[in-house]
Amino acid sequence: MSAIASESRTTAIWERILCPETGDLTAEQARVFLALRVPQSDRDRVNELSAKARAGTLTEAETAELDEYLLVDSFLTSLKAKARISLQKAGAAS
Repeated sequence: MSAIASESRTTAIWERILCPETGDLTAEQARVFLALRVPQSDRDRVNELSAKARAGTLTEAETAELDEYLLVDSFLTSLKAKARISLQKAGAAS
């Protein structure tokens, strides 16, 4: 199985678990999730790995590391989408 297929499957599983389109978080939970930030050191590492990818010089280990960062980003994006929808629904219910 390729790494890309595995990542796609992992992302799809997380999407089914999170159901980002449902806004069923409390406002407090939503705000906590929206406050999550990737540390600057990790953003710097992603930029470094991305530059190497563009240059075609990534090692196999670095490719796997970048893939892991992309999976985490996908998860965080889905979680924040759910949080935004939850806050929108909470505002509409008020």
